[in-house]
Amino acid sequence: MDWIMLIIAGAGEVAGVMGINQVNKKKNFASFVLLFAGFIISFLFLSLSMQTISMGTAYAVWTGIGASGSVLVGMLFFGESKDWKRLFFILLIISAVVGLKLIS
Repeated sequence: MDWIMLIIAGAGEVAGVMGINQVNKKKNFASFVLLFAGFIISFLFLSLSMQTISMGTAYAVWTGIGASGSVLVGMLFFGESKDWKRLFFILLIISAVVGLKLIS
């Protein structure tokens, strides 16, 4: 259950970053709701998962999900570059996150 909470925290991080992008494009109520709700969910579930997962592992996994998820969302929904080099380095981040899970 702790790892599921950590994945939810990472998804919240991605939603919060999407909210930042939306606020930069158009400052409306929905954009701010996405921004704040995403980060509130993210920090809440991160803190819950850290009750059983070590701080270093939880933070590394959380930032890995947030970073790679945000790049993928940018590629899929916001027209960012889909260059193979970007995909390769995202794969490296995901591999490191899986590696941390395997040794935890």
